[in-house]
Amino acid sequence: MKQLKQQDYFAMREGAEVLEADRHGDKVLRLADGSILKIFRRKRLITSAALYPYAQRFANNAETLAKLGIPVPRIIAVGRIQEIARDAVHYEPLAGKTLREMLRAGMLPERKRELKAVFTRFVIRLHDKGIYFRSLHLGNVVCTPEGELGMIDFSDLRIHHWPLGKYLRARNMRRMQGIADEVDWLDLGAIVSGRMPDAGAGN
Repeated sequence: MKQLKQQDYFAMREGAEVLEADRHGDKVLRLADGSILKIFRRKRLITSAALYPYAQRFANNAETLAKLGIPVPRIIAVGRIQEIARDAVHYEPLAGKTLREMLRAGMLPERKRELKAVFTRFVIRLHDKGIYFRSLHLGNVVCTPEGELGMIDFSDLRIHHWPLGKYLRARNMRRMQGIADEVDWLDLGAIVSGRMPDAGAGN
């Protein structure tokens, strides 16, 4: 993790679009060149983030996911802005639109059914690869121009060296179950069992 001077941060921020912020300041910026700067604040003085900053976790997870064949943003750099007590990860965004954006823009019923099935297969694939991602929802899954599904915003992701069991597969979907507009995208039976339903079942 490189040290980033405050003036360098201000120079990067010049002309940037604030995509996300809270009462503590900027959280996500789209820089003038189209790249993204995601900023992490340490919420407590003594925390695991002091030893393993979330910005570094984000970058490490991106590298691991890419090796597993999951489309992710390309990391440019990870830095520490000491003067404002922030860590930051600089990356090129993953091309495409999130499933949440696509859903809210409207889509034909056939397209929605198709994407639901693609999403279910994607989640099963993640779980089969040992990926446990508590923030999994349609806003963190991108449909790329090539029609693949990829992941963003995954600093809290954990990767096991074995496929997830049924308990973790079910637990992994709890957050999405609480999102009213997205819960009907969940084929929980298929996700927990790790198997897509037989297309001919019931015929």
